[in-house]
Amino acid sequence: MKELCIVEFPSNLGLKEPQPQKEPGVKKLPDWLWKHNLHKALDTENIIRLDAPKYSNSRDTETNILNTNSLIAYGREQAYLINNLLSQNKFPFILGGDCSILLGSAIALKQKGNYGLFYLDGHTDFMDVSLSETGGVGGMIASLVTGNGHEKLTNIFNLSPYIKEENLWCVGNREYDEAYENEVRNSAATYVSLDALRKNGISNCIESFLSEVETKNLDGFWLHIDVDVLNDAIMPCVDSRTPDGLSYKEFNEITSYLFQSKKLSGLEITILDPDLDTTGQYTKDFVDNITTTFNLSQKNQL
Repeated sequence: MKELCIVEFPSNLGLKEPQPQKEPGVKKLPDWLWKHNLHKALDTENIIRLDAPKYSNSRDTETNILNTNSLIAYGREQAYLINNLLSQNKFPFILGGDCSILLGSAIALKQKGNYGLFYLDGHTDFMDVSLSETGGVGGMIASLVTGNGHEKLTNIFNLSPYIKEENLWCVGNREYDEAYENEVRNSAATYVSLDALRKNGISNCIESFLSEVETKNLDGFWLHIDVDVLNDAIMPCVDSRTPDGLSYKEFNEITSYLFQSKKLSGLEITILDPDLDTTGQYTKDFVDNITTTFNLSQKNQL
């Protein structure tokens, strides 16, 4: 079993301001999770932190995306850190931050080989910048890391695509807008909406994904977890709320299967905004569920 390392990426660079002159609160997530005992529950002394550049709500003139130059600089630093951990055969358990932290992870994975990406999210985040009202890269990051978009972000270190489009599984979306869904439907990625996931069965979905990882002889796969994949009733502290979503029973079933795979190379958790969970109850429930499932799964690997 790989040695666990908690990695803190407290970034909000991929989101718009929730209100004028107010930064998104998600950059406080690593400290918030520590306060609610995630670090203690995972029982590791290996903790690394990389602070993000200063936030700006202005769009880059070349890409029309918020914080582009900061995202590139941060992504390079993140990739260096993750690459080192993977080279040491360690398991990065990354705490964001918004979904833009995937940029650094994806660069590192490309530097190491050919990897799959299981993108577990209440949105596809597979969107062209022309469809974005905010310019926040968080809403288009799955598309960018598979090589779609301006080369300033898609071709850092001349590594485009960081993840091959056909190695992306986009699972859990419940934003049922035809133009929005067509972006990923018209790609080579595998798209499994929340409705399709429930109709076809969680175990069938995960078995198909893991089978593909083996059949393609991928070097491993990365797990991206956006907490807005959870039902809005149990996880309302997110930037883009949508009705419905996974129950903890469904979420734990998915993550349990994935956590037990020896092909899982690392994971990241994003979007839970401490500013939107004043009592900490939603965070506590999330920590209890994910750490219990992760720890049990790791024991089952032994």
